[in-house]
Amino acid sequence: MRLTVSWIRALALLALAAVTGALLVLAACYLYLAPQLPAAGAIREVEYQIPLRIYTEDGKLLAEYGEKRREPVTYEDLPPLFVQAVLAAEDDRFFEHPGVDPKGLLRAALELLRYQEIRSGGSTITMQVARNFFLDREQRFLRKFNEIVLAIQIERILSKEEILELYLNKIYLGHRAYGAEAAAQVYYGKPIGELSLAQWAMIAGLPKAPSAYNPITNPDRARVRRNWILQRMVGTGAISEERMESARQAPVTARYHAARPEVEGAYMGELARVAAEKLVDQDIYTEGVRIFTTLDAKRQNAAVAALRQGLHAYDERHGYRGPLGKVDIDGLPQPGWPEPEDTEAAPDQDQPEPELAEETKPDPADTLDDDRAAWVDTFRDQPAYGPLRTAVVTALRERQAAVLLADGKQAVLDWDDLRWAKPALRKGYVGEAPNRAADVLQPGDIIYVRPVGGGEDSHWRLAQLPKAQSAIASVDPDTGAVRALQGGYSFYASKFNRAVQARRQVGSAFKPFVYTAALENGFTPATIINDAPVVFDDANLDEAWRPTGASDRFYGPTRLREALYRSLNLVSIRILRQMGISQTMNTLDRFGLPTDRFQRDLSLALGSASLTPLEVATAYAIFANGGYRVRPFFVERIEDKNGKVLWKAPAVEKCEAPCAVVDDAGSVPESTPEADDEGRFIQPPPVKAPRVIDEDTIWLMNSLLHDVVMRGTGRDARRLGRDDLHGKTGTTNDQVDAWFSGFSPALVTTVWVGFDNPATLGWGEYGGRAALPIWIDYMGKALDGVPERHPPQPPGVVSVRIDPESGLRARPDNDDAIFEYFREDNVPELEAPHSNDGRSPEQIF
Repeated sequence: MRLTVSWIRALALLALAAVTGALLVLAACYLYLAPQLPAAGAIREVEYQIPLRIYTEDGKLLAEYGEKRREPVTYEDLPPLFVQAVLAAEDDRFFEHPGVDPKGLLRAALELLRYQEIRSGGSTITMQVARNFFLDREQRFLRKFNEIVLAIQIERILSKEEILELYLNKIYLGHRAYGAEAAAQVYYGKPIGELSLAQWAMIAGLPKAPSAYNPITNPDRARVRRNWILQRMVGTGAISEERMESARQAPVTARYHAARPEVEGAYMGELARVAAEKLVDQDIYTEGVRIFTTLDAKRQNAAVAALRQGLHAYDERHGYRGPLGKVDIDGLPQPGWPEPEDTEAAPDQDQPEPELAEETKPDPADTLDDDRAAWVDTFRDQPAYGPLRTAVVTALRERQAAVLLADGKQAVLDWDDLRWAKPALRKGYVGEAPNRAADVLQPGDIIYVRPVGGGEDSHWRLAQLPKAQSAIASVDPDTGAVRALQGGYSFYASKFNRAVQARRQVGSAFKPFVYTAALENGFTPATIINDAPVVFDDANLDEAWRPTGASDRFYGPTRLREALYRSLNLVSIRILRQMGISQTMNTLDRFGLPTDRFQRDLSLALGSASLTPLEVATAYAIFANGGYRVRPFFVERIEDKNGKVLWKAPAVEKCEAPCAVVDDAGSVPESTPEADDEGRFIQPPPVKAPRVIDEDTIWLMNSLLHDVVMRGTGRDARRLGRDDLHGKTGTTNDQVDAWFSGFSPALVTTVWVGFDNPATLGWGEYGGRAALPIWIDYMGKALDGVPERHPPQPPGVVSVRIDPESGLRARPDNDDAIFEYFREDNVPELEAPHSNDGRSPEQIF
């Protein structure tokens, strides 16, 4: 008995010595390591890496840039059951231990002795916070001691809730998602507070191994991990058995949700991103910088939809080029004709999710049955752009086609959405119209489909990626703020921003600038110019230049007003020849046009100048705003993550000449904002928009441009039912470029259509057919709810009855007389009483 007591005492003393020794070792390690480690107090100043986000003026997300997706949230924003799921998975004694859990460390030590390798680190959540914020992830004993020391220090500084908040905002959870909120958005497309218990448990299982337990790439292992966590939550008392069983039965619903913009504007997003790099000093990709552009969300969406619809309409006129590819269907299961309840309805809008990176595309086998997965796997690598969706034809009827979409859903294409597909032939010609579906498609064809219609009328239509391209730029004429901009069919198909980078010949859309110069130099809307053939011999040319019009018809002596709305080329040439190149260039300079790029010859009258759509829209803004030159800009303000303004665009003030000339150096002023002694932002002084064209001339030009819409080449715009629209079509030789630039006093918009490698758009594809429909579709939505505005007639402009043949002031007995507008000092002479036409030879140019 005494021997046993002695042994017990000996063991107790040995244990005490061991514990004491361990404590001494730990104390020594602490005293040695603590001074060498980062100050734990620095964790209060932690800065999360938050991506750059770009918004419309009204706060809708346009784009996101940055390697890490993160949405920091407070502890109060985290659902209590989600917190319990995390604790059950990672550290169920978190609220009890002082930052280090001896039981966990002992378990890790025993595993190391048993398996001769580190199986689990015994890390608490506080230790993981220490590692994530201060240390590397290499598994070394020294690092473990460092974690322990830092964890003890962190627990002294922060509350348990603050530590959990840091952990759940910092931890990596796969697919570029950092933090719980970002993971909820990536895997489920919802905020963390809107998820179910099963989904919370799924996310709680990710910190241990974001790849191995990923519900997208490894759904089976993720389900096992989720169910284990649910079982653990029962053990911790967080949920009941019944609730656990219900959650365990839930399917794995996770799929990749890219950072879906609320408004499609990737072209503008890229412009704003580049501008921000110059305007602010912060690391814009990690510090949560927010850029608010000048875009209006409603108008931007309308611009994208109108541009795409216009390109598809053009593309369908020029025939079907065939499928993207063919699938060998002999070894594939036959899906049969889809039942109505099995078909997928087309969305009633065409704003797609951004394209998925290859590594984030879900495998069809993970979400579809074997038969459909076999079909989808044959074409899943085909890219999809804009509203286009890839599909494979599975079956045909006489005038219908059944297709399987890339997401495994089925759809049926009706005859009205197939019959357009005449075969495309060489040189823009098309073949015979099809009579049945088999004339267009065959089972196994890989094709594009796109949604058309809206609401209950939405359906799928056979489509193809348009070969032609387009750009649209829409500007507030009073300030220069860009309200909508789209640089092509799809940013992901081509990042070339045609709205600001594509310099193309403007054609007749340039004529209003030449006519403005004419009105400034003695011409009137009633001036008669001869529309007749002319030949120019020039030693610099290989042969004589014989300019022509869009048709072989010549109108002879024609009033200036009629010449513009008929877009008569020979009249424009005679106007420019009469005024002279130098005098015209003076006017073009005041429009802010880049005259240093222009040819100084008579071809300028026909629009040989090459401009971007934004340059054209900005110049047309002078017509719309009454004669003031504004500078286009697209960044309204830049803020940091806390909403502090880092940069703000200056206000715009119109001023009568002479006043400070506006800076034409670029679309965004590259000035650094001033700040007061306390670092608060100081609003920069206003930018001056000087008057460059006098009020009378602008009013007269707008009257001419109004007639283009009312009775000329832009008359299709009348279907908008507004009386305050003005504009001009433009088409270059052989229909290579098609334009329409037009405005109401509230908004200026320019549309261009053409090929990136200049080539003819085809016979009949003038500005009024290729570009104007896009302008109409956009402006109809952009001006919805905007009241008509009609600038008042200036005091210096009078209305006078004239003889339409001579352009002279009509005598009272002239029954054919019409009204025309003139400057008071430029009213024409009274017509002669007994003349054949009342004109003298010198009155005809």
